Amino acid sequence: DVQLQASGGGLVQAGGSLRLSCAASGFTFDDYSIGWFRQAPGKEREGVPCISSINGSAYYALSVKGRFAISSDNAKNTVYLQMNSLKPEDTAVYYCAATSECFGSTWYIDYEYDYWGQGTLVTVSS
Repeated sequence: DVQLQASGGGLVQAGGSLRLSCAASGFTFDDYSIGWFRQAPGKEREGVPCISSINGSAYYALSVKGRFAISSDNAKNTVYLQMNSLKPEDTAVYYCAATSECFGSTWYIDYEYDYWGQGTLVTVSS
């Protein structure tokens, strides 16, 4: 079974940090790129970053660029999302998802992703 297990969410004050993890199993990790999406109540799901499995290139939403960093540990089949300088508007359920490759023009489109994790809640208090 393909599984993407997202973890690391929680409650944090504005300005704080969290690190999310996405542990993958059931497929060849090196053949897929992993992205993070988030969905806040009443809002559409949006792409946050994606990291390419081919060359390690990363793409970020403008709203998080400079504050969030995505990284991959292929030996552990795990992708991390380090979130710094968190803002109340970062509050959302965060999902990791797998796609064949991240491209600059499509990485943020959710239907480009084949597999999805269950989500982890991040709450940033003001």
